[in-house]
Amino acid sequence: MSETTEEVVEETTPVVEEVVEEAAPVLETDPVAALTADLQRLQAEYANYRKRVERDRTLAHELAIGSVLTELLAILDDVDRASEHNELTGGFKAVADQLTAITNRIGLEKYGTEGEAFDPQIHEALLHDTSSEVSVPTASKILQPGYKFKERILRPARVAVTDPEN
Repeated sequence: MSETTEEVVEETTPVVEEVVEEAAPVLETDPVAALTADLQRLQAEYANYRKRVERDRTLAHELAIGSVLTELLAILDDVDRASEHNELTGGFKAVADQLTAITNRIGLEKYGTEGEAFDPQIHEALLHDTSSEVSVPTASKILQPGYKFKERILRPARVAVTDPEN
């Protein structure tokens, strides 16, 4: 190297060292501030954990109730059929009324009415027909009612669907 190049390198070296020292100043950590930050982080983690556990517990509770209600649907269907044929009398009627009242109080909802628009999210089509009397696909006959528990479909309503003629 030439003399001028060596002089320039020697002159810039102290400037570079000064810039590096300014960019990375020595950090003095306060132990109280560090411990306070750790404590706040742990408290936030614990609060999030408690919320997650409570949410999971609530979900498990709702799923358990939903599975029990799903098992009772066959009995409720039998009670409905017996009621339609006027076979519920005396003690059987009292038991059927009490069973229906308890499931309604827990939150079981029966849905599906004739004439409502067909929705594949909540209906299951078993029969199909066309008619000029309807303008949209319609649940023309309810073959088996649907049930839901807290916005969760336990069983879709089984229906006969009538489509409009082209």
